[in-house]
Amino acid sequence: MITRIITIDGPAGAGKTTVSKLLSQKLNCVYVDTGALYRGVAYEILRQKIDWENDDILELFLKDLDLNFVMENDGLILMSSGKNITNFIRTPQISMLASSSSAKPQVRAALLDFQRNIAKTKDAVFEGRDMGTVVFPDAAYKFFLYADLSVRAKRRYNEMPDEKKDVNSVQKQMETRDNNDSQRKSAPLKPSADAIEIDSTFLTIEQVVDKMLKIIEKA
Repeated sequence: MITRIITIDGPAGAGKTTVSKLLSQKLNCVYVDTGALYRGVAYEILRQKIDWENDDILELFLKDLDLNFVMENDGLILMSSGKNITNFIRTPQISMLASSSSAKPQVRAALLDFQRNIAKTKDAVFEGRDMGTVVFPDAAYKFFLYADLSVRAKRRYNEMPDEKKDVNSVQKQMETRDNNDSQRKSAPLKPSADAIEIDSTFLTIEQVVDKMLKIIEKA
């Protein structure tokens, strides 16, 4: 079975999630938030108090890890050992740990087959940071979505329910994560050579999706 795979990479706050969801709806295909997988790993590291910087301990932890996406109400929810953890993986602490732990080659290798197996049977929009460069280098369509740091920070701040957070701390955390993701040795955050780059700083979600649809429909 030949499936159509679309990848959307880029830094946090660029609008990847909302764009990917809307694009998948327009194309009537599955949306896969691969960042949720890395957040799921980070969640379990925290919950189980895993010394993830110890390679031997990390290997054993990953071997027993049971993450899975389940379709519910036309969307994918993340399960860990049968428990829905979707609502627990969006905290700043999880975000930073996901960024750090995802630099481990063992973590990326453990999730690579899982992501590719989804693509074997379904047309899908994959959102992430290395979808077009590492996971699906032969994807039919590759996009890299970015925006100014200050704009991304404000977007993320507006999404946060915690009123004690301030936009400056959000921006500093985001800048740290950008540096971690782009400078790591294993699968750094960067556009693939054949990706179409879109600056969403001054664009609405609908405008970004329209740009993508025009490119896809031209092919």
